[in-house]
Amino acid sequence: MSEMETAAIRRLVVDAEEHQSDVETFVALHTADTSIVNFGGRRVAGRQALTTVMRAALESPLAQVITRNEVKDIRFVRPDVAIVTCLKRVSDGREAEVREDPRTALPASSGWLTYVVAKEPGGAWRIASAQTTPITG
Repeated sequence: MSEMETAAIRRLVVDAEEHQSDVETFVALHTADTSIVNFGGRRVAGRQALTTVMRAALESPLAQVITRNEVKDIRFVRPDVAIVTCLKRVSDGREAEVREDPRTALPASSGWLTYVVAKEPGGAWRIASAQTTPITG
């Protein structure tokens, strides 16, 4: 694919990272029927559900968990669909007692994030699916 399409997808990943604490902007980067499986294995389907879950998370100590993503690979399935592999690094800024509690501890400090991104009719790339697999051990 063209350098322009690859750059647009990389920009989408950067935008998702930069706006991870801004519900409206972050959710707008996703397709209407997006499907997200987060670091803890919770599945969220659709923009409305994603909005609800994000608002609740940002009103909790999870607001102190920040992620950084490094694109490792972009593979085009067809001109308007690509699979993006990222290395996700997690910074847990919550209080020690929350970080260390088995009920609220994160499964790992890094993971593999796989996006399926789709180009919408207007030309914008959006996140159709995201799956994060913790790197443990």
